[in-house]
Amino acid sequence: MIQATSQPKKPLLRALSGESLSPPPLWLMRQAGRYLPEYRKIRATAKDFLQFCYTPDLAVEVTLQPLRRYGMDAAILFSDILVVPDALGQKVQFREGEGPVLEPVDSPEKLSCLGIGRLRDHLAPVYETVHQLSREIPQQTTLIGFAGSPWTVAVYMVEGRGGTGCGKIRAWAHRAPDDLQKLIDLLVEATAVHLVQQVENGVEVIQLFDSWAGVLGESQFRRWVIAPTAALVGRLRQACPDVPIIGFPRGAGLMYEAFANLSGVDAIGIDSAVPVDWAAANLQGKSTVQGNLDNQALVVGGKALEMETRRILEALAAGPFIFNLGHGVLQETPPEHVHRLVELIRG
Repeated sequence: MIQATSQPKKPLLRALSGESLSPPPLWLMRQAGRYLPEYRKIRATAKDFLQFCYTPDLAVEVTLQPLRRYGMDAAILFSDILVVPDALGQKVQFREGEGPVLEPVDSPEKLSCLGIGRLRDHLAPVYETVHQLSREIPQQTTLIGFAGSPWTVAVYMVEGRGGTGCGKIRAWAHRAPDDLQKLIDLLVEATAVHLVQQVENGVEVIQLFDSWAGVLGESQFRRWVIAPTAALVGRLRQACPDVPIIGFPRGAGLMYEAFANLSGVDAIGIDSAVPVDWAAANLQGKSTVQGNLDNQALVVGGKALEMETRRILEALAAGPFIFNLGHGVLQETPPEHVHRLVELIRG
């Protein structure tokens, strides 16, 4: 069992323990990324994205860049959710202009070719990145590790890419659910190993990204999003009971409440479509809420950014709350708009 070594005075950890802070802690999904010129300069030195993720010196540097600019309350490990299928033996590529492209796992035969045996060794560079970051981030900054939730990683593995409508995996879920369950179970196991290794190397908080949760109806959402998340959270509680877990089932709509009740996570990340008054009334009494500024408002800046930021703060800052976006920072975001957001929140 891994015991927490974090100092409880860190703002993000205080919010995750249920405190209401003024100002609330702030970090942004994809806060390290292509909108920063210093990131683009470093990215150009790696031949491909996976090599970038597997080069600790580069990954550490780009993780630290937004901390230097903005003084965020958290650093999130620079990596990708698809390092897990890569470590399991699936062919994963990141193509310029296309994003991730995988050799689809769409049958029991292809699934049988995957295995967890080499995961720790294959992802050792990621854990070295975490280890270095744990020594280099500022004292009051919380280090967040992450992984894709089993359903979302399975979407990429079966569809072969994102943005497809998820027709193949949704059909498989109805046609042969026991076969798909084997893939989900493998991902629960592999993701647990991956996250525990991150914690062992210094991660203080875990975020689970379920970016494709919103494509499922209620019964399927309960089976393929809530149940695997609860199983994964259960494994993590056994290994590292003091590490808070943030769940982000993007697009879940009214199922956010069931997710909050049944998944076991400590905090709920909400997307920009969730009404903040509803979140305050239905989620904040159960867990810390994280979110949910529209990333396009951050791109536009000006009065739109100010109005949206204040609206969210008025609705959610009276309870346990972490300010974030409803999705990741967009590439076209002017860096000075992020600086303005920090000013608005810290006032």
